[in-house]
Amino acid sequence: MDEKNALCQQAAAQLVRVGHFFFERGWVPATSGNFSARIDSNCMIITVSGWHKGQLSPEGMLLADLEGSSLTTGKRPSAETLLHAALYRRVPEANAVFHTHSVYSTVLSRMLSGELILSDYEVLKAFSGIETHETTVRVPIFPNDQNMGRLAAAVDAYLAQNPDSPGYLIAGHGLYTWGRSVEEACRHVEAFEFLFECEVLRRRLASP
Repeated sequence: MDEKNALCQQAAAQLVRVGHFFFERGWVPATSGNFSARIDSNCMIITVSGWHKGQLSPEGMLLADLEGSSLTTGKRPSAETLLHAALYRRVPEANAVFHTHSVYSTVLSRMLSGELILSDYEVLKAFSGIETHETTVRVPIFPNDQNMGRLAAAVDAYLAQNPDSPGYLIAGHGLYTWGRSVEEACRHVEAFEFLFECEVLRRRLASP
């Protein structure tokens, strides 16, 4: 087995575990969500279109280049592969990208426009480079768009100006976040999902 095949198998096993864990937490219902891991400077492994993440297996993944085109014969990538590819090109240190469809991220992304501001939460320290709760993380919210090339370009333009952003929301659609490893990206998803739930509850309790 050559090194690239070994890396693909290792990454596939990691993504399978992530898919099952996220499904059990209710973050990727039905066939929603997609996950990827960078294999080398030219390609990534990513979940195929329409695969239930609670039943994810290595057969539910394919290789794609960093322009978003499939390198695996007979398997169709999600249209959102373009968003993963754009992130890998823009963020060289990113080695995993996760997209979830939780209730709380979806609700917040529809309640708000422009951005979600997260401040003074201890869990913010789960994000790389943050060492105190006395900080603010701005999570941009992009309008949903079925034209993935146009959406990827909008995200890329934002990240070019905000390179430290740990993630973003798509209105009515969910979260995208990434990390230097599968483990770090998973930690970012867990932190974001906790914070989204806190924000929904805080706003509900603050309502007259």
